[in-house]
Amino acid sequence: MLNVTAKRADRELTISRLINAPRELVYDAWTDPKHLVHWWGPDGFTITNHEIEVKAGGTWRYMMHGPDGRDYPNRIVFIEVVKPERLVYKHAGDEDTEPVSFHVTVIFEKIGHKTKITMNSIFESAAELDRVESEYSAIEGGKQHVTNLDKYLSALPANKNPFEIERLLHAPIEKVWSAISSKDEMDNWYFKIDSFKPVVGFTFQFSGTGRKGETYIHHCEIKEVVPMKKISYTWRYEGIPGNSLVEFELTPEGNKTKLKLTHTGLETFVTDNPDFAKTSFVEGWTHIIGKSLPEYLKKA
Repeated sequence: MLNVTAKRADRELTISRLINAPRELVYDAWTDPKHLVHWWGPDGFTITNHEIEVKAGGTWRYMMHGPDGRDYPNRIVFIEVVKPERLVYKHAGDEDTEPVSFHVTVIFEKIGHKTKITMNSIFESAAELDRVESEYSAIEGGKQHVTNLDKYLSALPANKNPFEIERLLHAPIEKVWSAISSKDEMDNWYFKIDSFKPVVGFTFQFSGTGRKGETYIHHCEIKEVVPMKKISYTWRYEGIPGNSLVEFELTPEGNKTKLKLTHTGLETFVTDNPDFAKTSFVEGWTHIIGKSLPEYLKKA
């Protein structure tokens, strides 16, 4: 399988794959029942969720249905939850009655607009891993598991056709970074934001106007900050279905700065309102990044 690696060392099994989706979406697909039912498990398996609480000490109980008609009760107990970076949990049969038990650490690593998943499973002994591989084809099943995740996410409309725009700005990177991360400066070229701090987890909001004068309240949460290089945040609308991600990325070029803006998830918004059509976002970002910001930097 392309992009999949499986390595064994004594009682540990590590499976990795590059997933064609942003990290936040991959993490959600691994923890949200609305996604899990569409991909969880090796080829031919389906699941029925009974309960799930993704927090330290929380439990996920579900039934796996095999292609041969056999049901496999499963219980996961979460040990560590660091959204969207890492999950640590104990995987066992329901109430530990099934003859398979192991600890799992899943790492979600951001690679550009994709995500590398590394799933490390530690069994009680090398002999136990031998048995699980012999009886359940653990290695091949694990490879199919992460491949099915990639297939599912790659097919989602939300993961298709992000909008990107690049501009070479006639200002040093320090000046551009300040312009995209300071509320006082953003008010002059971006939107009138209620408050803003370039800190992961910080939430902010602002209003925008539609083509017919409608007011749309934007809600955002900062997801990544690399000073002088990158900042990203979610972008959704109050009362409107859908969620997306906006990323500003800076690259110094002498005394100038290349800015690349990427807006993913546009297809999650409603399709019967022209204000949320991709063409509307293209028009808006082209004005903001191509005209409003350069003009502000020239005067600042």
